[in-house]
Amino acid sequence: MSLPRLGVVIVTMGTRPRELDALLASVEKQDVPAQRVVLVGNATPLTDITADVTKIPLEENLGCPGGRNVGLKMLSESGDVDVVVELDDDGLLIADDVFREVRQLFANDPGLGIVGFRVADENGVTERRWVPRLRADDPMRRGPVTAFLGGGHAFSMPMLNEIGLWPSEFFFGHEESDLAWRALDAGWKILYEPELVLQHPRTSPARHAAHYRFTARNRVWLARRRLPIPLIPVYLGVWIFLAMARMRSSAGLKAWWGGFTEGLRTPCGPRAPMKWRTVWRMTRLGRPPIL
Repeated sequence: MSLPRLGVVIVTMGTRPRELDALLASVEKQDVPAQRVVLVGNATPLTDITADVTKIPLEENLGCPGGRNVGLKMLSESGDVDVVVELDDDGLLIADDVFREVRQLFANDPGLGIVGFRVADENGVTERRWVPRLRADDPMRRGPVTAFLGGGHAFSMPMLNEIGLWPSEFFFGHEESDLAWRALDAGWKILYEPELVLQHPRTSPARHAAHYRFTARNRVWLARRRLPIPLIPVYLGVWIFLAMARMRSSAGLKAWWGGFTEGLRTPCGPRAPMKWRTVWRMTRLGRPPIL
């Protein structure tokens, strides 16, 4: 059984130097070394980075998916990587066998497309929103899922070569859903493996100024791009109800509806709706594509 070669992609804006240094040190200490670690600087020169990594400073901020695509393209063109691990720049690998376990998972199952890590705070607590299933009461329950967290995960390079990279136009928000739905529609598996842990500070996604706008716009884009026509109004109706029920800010409300309108009016990229058998597969996995 051949073992896949691993690469790593990390995107940073240069605003978390201490956290990034700690993350790079945790990558370096893995007992299975990565073939190459690619650090992409979104509108940052990376001049202060002394770690032995491939640095790609970008003049503009391409957003998280756009920045990650730059790193993924480099690894794909190199031809020496079979699996890519992507990590948030404020995350931390607290165990030194993560890459070894990732490599074994992909070696054991050629149909495995994505492995999602469990995200936990510095106290080991995993928030409900960090568990990629609707029934999130047990974060230690391993198994096939329909989604993954962007903070820590691993991709099969053959899968990416088949389905394409991140939707860079999303910039921030729901890019994981777009990629996950494409992977499932192409027949790939997504595995949630809670033993693979990325430590991450407990923060709110609303800390980003444009959170509400991007969340609403990208949800509309996601539906327009990936859902069969009968499911689009159902999906959007469910999320309008949930967003309004959860909203606690008048400024957030205004931004959310502005983003929703933008999502309806602006180009969303090529439409490639999932097959109905994928809808059924996701339903059997516990999360139909209306939630």
